[in-house]
Amino acid sequence: MRVEVLTGAALEATLDDVARLRIEVFRAWPYLYDGDFSYERNYLQTYRDSEGAVLVGAFDGDRLVGAATGTPMEDHADDFAAAFGADRDLSQIFYCAESVLLPEYRGHGVGHRFFDLRESHARALGRQFSAFCGVQRPADHPMRPASYQPLDPFWRKRGYAPLEGAVAHFTWLDVGQEAPTQKPLQFWMKRLDA
Repeated sequence: MRVEVLTGAALEATLDDVARLRIEVFRAWPYLYDGDFSYERNYLQTYRDSEGAVLVGAFDGDRLVGAATGTPMEDHADDFAAAFGADRDLSQIFYCAESVLLPEYRGHGVGHRFFDLRESHARALGRQFSAFCGVQRPADHPMRPASYQPLDPFWRKRGYAPLEGAVAHFTWLDVGQEAPTQKPLQFWMKRLDA
């Protein structure tokens, strides 16, 4: 398996595969996302249009089996400005968006490579902070698998911590539901040391 940074034309050429991966991986707990390909392609437009965007792809041969994306936070200002409040300078934050990896490829260090390469990209852009958000689900949610292990220890090991009061709200359709509902997503952040 190889993990590599894609930008520009290489990034754009991979977006359909990223859309399919997002639909497949986010269908599972805790996102339970009942995805739609046309929505995904529209959503991924941000990464095609942002000069500061990065896509880290994990490939098994020529097949994309995992992807992690990121952009300067101001590319998502409409979505996240309220979560960060007026006291945060979004131009100093790099947003690590999705990290999706097919289950059979997990546990081999790809998640660390995803963060390493995105954080390196953020430093090259002169960003002081790296942030991401994760969905919050109730502990007693009926679809929560008994074997579920939250990623909090992995994120903490990488130096991230929840940013108090920084919660975004997004709406999507859950698997098995008839109407989309709003979910809270907690932001985690770390300082990027030079």
